[in-house]
Amino acid sequence: MYMKRPLRLFGIQSSVFRRFFFLLLLISFAGSVQAAVSVTDDFGNAVVLPSPAKRIVALYGSFNEILYAMELGDRLVGRTAADHYPAQIADLPSIGTHMRPNPELIVALKPDLVLQMAGRSQAATALEPLKERGIACAMFKVSSFEEMFSMVRRLGVLTGTPQAGAKLVDSMKSRLSIVAGKYAEGSGKKSVFFEIRYPNLLAAGQGSIVDDIIHRAGGINCVRNSKKIVRMGEEELMRLNPQNYVYQTGRMNPSPVSPDGRSHFKLIDAVRNKRILKVDESVFSRPGPRNVEAVEILADFLFNNKEK
Repeated sequence: MYMKRPLRLFGIQSSVFRRFFFLLLLISFAGSVQAAVSVTDDFGNAVVLPSPAKRIVALYGSFNEILYAMELGDRLVGRTAADHYPAQIADLPSIGTHMRPNPELIVALKPDLVLQMAGRSQAATALEPLKERGIACAMFKVSSFEEMFSMVRRLGVLTGTPQAGAKLVDSMKSRLSIVAGKYAEGSGKKSVFFEIRYPNLLAAGQGSIVDDIIHRAGGINCVRNSKKIVRMGEEELMRLNPQNYVYQTGRMNPSPVSPDGRSHFKLIDAVRNKRILKVDESVFSRPGPRNVEAVEILADFLFNNKEK
C-alpha cells in the first residue's frame, strides 16, 4: 500500500507532463512557421508570399536605400549596374539595368521577391519573364511623400517587419514636421524651377516627387504641368521667370553648366539675383528616405537667403 500510491501519483504526473511537453512542441512549431504575407502593389496586382521575403532583388535604387534604412540590407541579393548606394551593395552581383535586367541572372540568385519602380512601359515589361518563372514581383509608383510612405509600409509587410516600416515612416514624418514648423512663418511661397537636364531642357513637373519636395520646403513649382518630366522651351522658361533656380547633377544631367554661365539665362530673376542651387540628383529625384534631406536643403536655401 505504501508503494502503490506514489506509483499512481507518478503515473498521473507523467501523463500531465507528456501533455504539457506536447503542447510546448506545438507552440514551438507554430512559432517557427512564418505565415504568408500579401499586399497589393500600385497597379492592383496581388503580391502573395508564402513567408516574408528573405532574398530580394531591387531593380531600382530607391528600394536599396529604403531596405537599408529599415535595417534589412542583408536581404538584398543583387543590384542593377547603376546602383552603388548605399556603398555596401557594391559587393552584390549585378543583374543588368533597371529597364533591361537579365532574367537568367536574377533566377540564379533565387529571389523570393523582385521589386520594380514604375516609369516607362519597359519597367513592367521587364517583370514578365520573372513572373513566368514563378517569381513574386511588386511594382510601385511614387510621386509624393504619401505614396512613398504607403510603399514603405507595404515593404514592411512583405518582409515581415511592419514595425520597421512604420518606424521609418514616423522618422521621415517627424523631420518633415520640423521643417514645416520652422518655416511656417516664412514670407509666402517661393517660385522654384527645377532643371532635370540641360541642354535640351527638361524640368520637373507636378507628377514628380520633386514637386512635393518643393511644396514641403515652402516653395511652389512654377511648372504647372501634371507630367513627371516636362520638355521646356527656353522661351517658356523666360516667361515663367522663376525666383529660384535649382539644377541637379547626376546620371540625367552629368555635367551641366551653371545657369549663371548661360548668357541667354541672365534675364531670369533667379539668375540676376543669384538664387541658384546645385543639388544631387539621387537625393532629390530618386524617391527614398533622402528626399527628407532634400526638403531640408531646399527649405534652408529658400528661407535663409543662401546662394549655393
